[in-house]
Amino acid sequence: MKYISYTYDQAFHQLYDSWGCVYMYSPDTTKYLIHISLSAEGVVEKPDVVGAIFGQTEGLLGEDLDLRDLQRTGRVGRIDVQITSKKGETKGEILISSSLDRAETAILAASLETIDRVGPCIAHVIVESVEDIRVVKRKKIVERAKEILIDRFEDGTIDSDELLDDVRQSIRIEKIGSIGDERVPAGPHVLDSDAIIIVEGRADVLNLLRYGIKNAVAVEGTHIPRIIVDLCEKKTATAFFDGDRGGELILRELLQVTDIDFVAFSPKGKSVEDMTRKEVIKTLRNKVPVEYIRDHYAENSEDSRVQPISNKEGGEPEGKVKIPPGSKKTREGNKEPLTLQDHIEDVKGRSIARFLTEDLKVKKELKSDELEKGVDTVDSSVTGIVVDRSIDQKLLDRLIGKGLTYVAAKDFRGIIKRPLSIRLMKMG
Repeated sequence: MKYISYTYDQAFHQLYDSWGCVYMYSPDTTKYLIHISLSAEGVVEKPDVVGAIFGQTEGLLGEDLDLRDLQRTGRVGRIDVQITSKKGETKGEILISSSLDRAETAILAASLETIDRVGPCIAHVIVESVEDIRVVKRKKIVERAKEILIDRFEDGTIDSDELLDDVRQSIRIEKIGSIGDERVPAGPHVLDSDAIIIVEGRADVLNLLRYGIKNAVAVEGTHIPRIIVDLCEKKTATAFFDGDRGGELILRELLQVTDIDFVAFSPKGKSVEDMTRKEVIKTLRNKVPVEYIRDHYAENSEDSRVQPISNKEGGEPEGKVKIPPGSKKTREGNKEPLTLQDHIEDVKGRSIARFLTEDLKVKKELKSDELEKGVDTVDSSVTGIVVDRSIDQKLLDRLIGKGLTYVAAKDFRGIIKRPLSIRLMKMG
């Protein structure tokens, strides 16, 4: 017996019969896909299976449903055979596409179950299912239509608040100016305010102006202008740079030549000029005193930057930076900590460890000397730990393995390998 072979092409399926004729069909016309399971009591190959299909169904259903003629006219498509042999047995799946109607496809599928031998081996063929390709396509169309309806249609509703914001934004942007001999970009309230926000460039000042923050001034490069050094001596200064390598380098230089008071870390890889109003407000509200990070930068470590996570929303800066929401003055009367600084103040001196979620809620609290045992219970909801004790390299490695984003501790001792994925904050 001469077996039939076949190949697959991107545009057409090609089937070569024993006479060398080539039959082609387009997969676009397929209605059904017949799924057949095959098991043979021996080792057989794909050509053996294809040969058995044609050989044992030939003339079984008459001329109208002859498999060879159906493929020649494109009403039955490619016969796809996937089999594996193991321990003297062969098992696998046969896929046959059909553009016949339901009844004809069912008869064709049933005829294939009459195959009882493949080559010299006893075989068992069972039709597992007949898949309606059109149903699958319709499901995909419906799902895609839903996505288009939700994501691709422009919102035609008019929001009066957005209209007002657009008008106010144009006024704010027009008020950007420049100060000092270096003519650095600055908001209109920088000289008059008792607090300033130091950013990287003009685009950052513009973005903060869009959100009503008028006391930002830009360093415009890694060389810190003299006017900014003078302003930091007189005013409460907050550093607010991009969450990338450039922003970290500028912060290091700023710490060396100026007297800043707070640091607000942008999300990793995020530029201040691209941040939304919500992101800007969260980041500025969650700023931390410079004392918490100065020691690590003084050690000239490139990977010890701490990135505080955002706290609850609300409150827009009113043109100048005020006392952080986590300070003792503003926390009087609060029942629970609101910021990362609040948690640090609460934990300090109490010999406890506190596991925090992304929204700064306490997931678990235990004694600091039980931290090693508690690490094993950390789940994915915990993003950071504040602990009143020292952290060594061994414990830090275990914390890194839990996927935490930051650790605030009394001290870090014997740290040789500083991680990239986790931020370290020394409580002092």
